[in-house]
Amino acid sequence: MLLPALLIAGCLLLSCAASQPEAVTNAEAPGFWLGLWHGFIAPITFIISLFNETVRIYAFPNAGRWYDFGFMLGISGFSGGIFAGSGKRG
Repeated sequence: MLLPALLIAGCLLLSCAASQPEAVTNAEAPGFWLGLWHGFIAPITFIISLFNETVRIYAFPNAGRWYDFGFMLGISGFSGGIFAGSGKRG
């Protein structure tokens, strides 16, 4: 009973010692404008990615938050924006 508990505790402690590779900065990583484009074409790209495993919806690695921001704006632009259905009807 003591040996399995020590093995589990040892594995848990060793799992805390894992290290991650350092981030590689790439000057040519996709930024805001490419994120905007990728967001706009994401629905079409998704359908293509179902049949072609080399096609991805989201660029990786990318420039980070600016790419994410552009991607989200592109997605919302494709769907008509967040206020598309908020107009008065009647």
